[in-house]
Amino acid sequence: MPPTFADRLLADLEARGLLPPAQAAALAAYERQRPFSLHYELRALLYLGITLLSGGLGVLIYQNIERIGHGVVVAGIAALMAACLAYAARHRPAFTWGVAPSPGLLPEYLLLLGCLLFLVLEGYLQAQYQLFGTRFGLAAALPTALFFGIAYGFDHRGVLSMAVTALASWVGVSIAPLAAYAQNDYATLSGPAAVLGLGLGGLGLWSDLTNHKRHFAFAYLSLGGNLALVALTAALFLGPAQTGVPRWVALPVLLATCAGLAWYARRTQSYLFLLMGAVFGYVAFSYLCFEVLGFIDGVALGLLYFPLTAAGVVVFLVNMKRILRIVPRR
Repeated sequence: MPPTFADRLLADLEARGLLPPAQAAALAAYERQRPFSLHYELRALLYLGITLLSGGLGVLIYQNIERIGHGVVVAGIAALMAACLAYAARHRPAFTWGVAPSPGLLPEYLLLLGCLLFLVLEGYLQAQYQLFGTRFGLAAALPTALFFGIAYGFDHRGVLSMAVTALASWVGVSIAPLAAYAQNDYATLSGPAAVLGLGLGGLGLWSDLTNHKRHFAFAYLSLGGNLALVALTAALFLGPAQTGVPRWVALPVLLATCAGLAWYARRTQSYLFLLMGAVFGYVAFSYLCFEVLGFIDGVALGLLYFPLTAAGVVVFLVNMKRILRIVPRR
């Protein structure tokens, strides 16, 4: 067996006289006998197994649907969903506004699988039996309410992300038909999307400041912040004729949102929120300089603006740790 990197390192330290022979032998024996972690390998196999199982069952059902029957498929999905949720409920930790102890890897994944199977079951019933008819808002509201309850009851951030996504879908389903009928333009969703994003961000900030599921704040602020920033930026460039949001409202709200994300990034030492605020803040500041204030008028000043701001971006990236007040470890 060829020597490992640890063996070569220990031999080099021993040859330099930096490590006594007895201690080097003890460290070498420890390196040979210490257990090897299979955590990531097992998780990769779990993901691969779930993917292959889902794909194989889907193909099998599709090829034999006439012989199996839709009722059997619905009953099978419902039974598997109930089994997953029942197992997760059996191992559910006691409710707390803090971080609940993890029940283990299997209950967490089965809970997530049960929620996914609920969506599959709902979609199958709607496609095959028209369970909700044309009430698409109800079809989106049902998983929204269910997933929020499960996320808080089981303290599961993955289900919380699904709940936020379902909530955004419900808002889109509720607003889009009216917007399309009134103006034949789905860009009018920018206003409701911005309100929803700001509301989710406010909920995440409330969770953090009041210590009510503080660990949920990241999901609320990341999803809601991105939604609000994109919607406000679209309203800024498309204008009120297409989005229904005046520019004089979108610009200050966008700048205030970026400033709030930068403040929260410094508070939590988060690179993500700092980058979100900086990128969209740069876009809003450039729009303010070019379109509103007219400071940059002419080709020369316009060409000078971008190299100068590019240099500012480099300085910003170099000093990110200082901005976030992150102290290097010694």
